[in-house]
Amino acid sequence: MKPRLVTVAHGTRAAEGPVTIRGLVRQVARRMPNVDVVESYVELAEPSFSSVMERAEAPSVVVPLLLSTGYHVTTDLPAAARRSPHPVVTARPLGPHPLLAAAAAMRLRAAGAQRGDAVVMVAAGSTDPDAAVDTYVAGRLLQAHWGGAPVQVAHLSGEGLSVADAMANLRRDGHTRIAMSPYLLAPGHFAAKARTISVLHGATAVADVLGQHPLVAELVIRRYLTAMRASVGVGTARRARVA
Repeated sequence: MKPRLVTVAHGTRAAEGPVTIRGLVRQVARRMPNVDVVESYVELAEPSFSSVMERAEAPSVVVPLLLSTGYHVTTDLPAAARRSPHPVVTARPLGPHPLLAAAAAMRLRAAGAQRGDAVVMVAAGSTDPDAAVDTYVAGRLLQAHWGGAPVQVAHLSGEGLSVADAMANLRRDGHTRIAMSPYLLAPGHFAAKARTISVLHGATAVADVLGQHPLVAELVIRRYLTAMRASVGVGTARRARVA
C-alpha cells in the first residue's frame, strides 16, 4: 500500500485561498486514484498540518505547497511531522522548478502579456537568505521561459526590491510594457497586495496566481514520487529530506 500524500500549504484568512488549494489537491487526487491525498495548512486554515499528522494511521509523504525554503520548511513542518505515530518522509518545497516557471509564463500570456514585455515577478518575501536565493532562481527560470525578456524579482516583505522599485528599474532601461507575475500559489493577502501595487504603478498585464494550473499538480505528483522512492532506504526513519 502506498503512503498517503499529505499536502501542506501556508494558509490564509481569505476564503478563496483554501478553495484554490482544495481544487489543486483534488486535481492531484484524480490523477492518483490509488493514493490517499490529504489537504492541510501550516496556519490560518483548517485542517492544520499538526492535527493531520497526529491522526495519521499509516506512513505519509508530505509535500509542502510552498515555493521556497524558509522557517516553515526548516522548523515548523519537521516539528509537526514528528507528531505522527507512523513514518513520515518530507519532500522538498515546490519551488523553484522549471514547471512553475512554465506555468507562470502561461499565466502571463493568459493575462495579455506579450512576448518581449518586461516582467516583475512578485514574491511574498522572507528574511531567510536561502529563501531569497530560491526566489531569484525562480526569476531566472521564468526569464528563460519568457523568451529572454528581462524579469525583475520583487518582494512584498523582507529584503529585496519592492514592486515599485523593480518597475522603475525596468522603465529606466527603456521598457514601456511591464507585466506582473505573482510568485504565489493561492489568492490571499499577498496576492491582493501584489495586484493592487502593480496596477497602481502601471502594469500592462497582471497574471493570476499559480493556483490550480495543471503543471503545479504535475509537480506535486513528482515531488511525492521522488520522496517515496527515496524513502525505500529510509527504513523506519520518522523524517527524511529528499532531492
